Amino acid sequence: MRPRLPAWTATLTWKSACFIAVMCCSLAAVLGALVHVEVTRQTVATAREKALGKLSEVTDRYETGEPLPPGSGLDPVGLPPELRALAAGGRRGTVVAEYRGRPTMWAAGPADGRALATTIDYGQSARTISGLDNAIIGSSVLAIGGTLLVGAFAVTRVTRRLHQTATVARRITQGDLDARVDDPRTKDPSRRQDEVATVAGALDTMAGSLQSKLESERRFTADVAHELRTPLTGLQAASELLPEGRPTELVRERVRTMRQLTEDLLEISRLDSGSEAVETDLHQLGRLARRVVRASGTDTEVVVLRDAHVETDRRRLERVLGNLVANAHQHGRQPVVMTVDGQVVTVRDHGDGFPDYLLAHGPQRFRSGGKGHGLGLTIAAGQAEAIGATLRFRSAEGGGGLAVLTLPGS
Repeated sequence: MRPRLPAWTATLTWKSACFIAVMCCSLAAVLGALVHVEVTRQTVATAREKALGKLSEVTDRYETGEPLPPGSGLDPVGLPPELRALAAGGRRGTVVAEYRGRPTMWAAGPADGRALATTIDYGQSARTISGLDNAIIGSSVLAIGGTLLVGAFAVTRVTRRLHQTATVARRITQGDLDARVDDPRTKDPSRRQDEVATVAGALDTMAGSLQSKLESERRFTADVAHELRTPLTGLQAASELLPEGRPTELVRERVRTMRQLTEDLLEISRLDSGSEAVETDLHQLGRLARRVVRASGTDTEVVVLRDAHVETDRRRLERVLGNLVANAHQHGRQPVVMTVDGQVVTVRDHGDGFPDYLLAHGPQRFRSGGKGHGLGLTIAAGQAEAIGATLRFRSAEGGGGLAVLTLPGS
């Protein structure tokens, strides 16, 4: 199995640092090599010119019979073989080699079929080249380090702004439509905007537009529900005056359904706007669960494994549990069991289980696996969030749907 790299290696800061380091090292290597080659060429050329000049003086002395200076002679010991062969062939030349433990430049030329050679000290030139190489390496390390620090600072500023933009986007995804990046570059028209500021400005504009549209939708939903309540109240009163019979029962049932739908729409509108305050008090969870089941009028078994006292809004919690029980009986099959285990309440049915879309994305308005409007679970999820609880849906072992409500503090 191919090993996975640490998560931090995928960050923009790490990639930018690697890119800057590689580019700096490459540039330093190329420039260092060019400087080294050029300085070495000039140094060797100067030493070679000096050595050949000394060889000319030694040749003149040899031809006039004068004594040769120290370090000069015919076929001296230590003369490099390639230079000896060059001089024996009638040509002059120079070569740098180690002689008596020191860098030495040899210069040799032909003399009576033999090699007349002389030497000059090449140690200073070698030290100059070595010092230059060390200076190139040291300055390259300092330049790379400084460039990395400056580059990391610049990239970190950009990535910090990107992280802020991503954080705001996640907050908007979670429902906080008031979240904004508020990049100062987008506030001042005289300042030029970079790509990050453009993205931040587009995100703020999108959030504002989305918030306006949702507010319009909420107002429309609330207005429609309020306008429907009055005629539905009159319609319900009128239905009570009709003679008993099957047609009257159908009319009353449809009126009750319309009234329940209207009330659900109003509750969703209030949840969306967050206009209602949560009123908490201490309640015994097992007793509250049994009261919800009795009020539902359904054949639901209540099992209390561990009872607990919870500080919550009783009305909202009862609405959550009541909707879960109603959904279990409407879309699942009996037996339906509500279990209280500390501050965790589960409602399980033995039907076909929750639809795939609900398990993946949670409840969606006006979408249900069968009959109904899909508002019951939507309200349950909204009320659970309002009281700080978490509501999860999953498939139960052995079949059926399982709703798990976890209250705060568990």
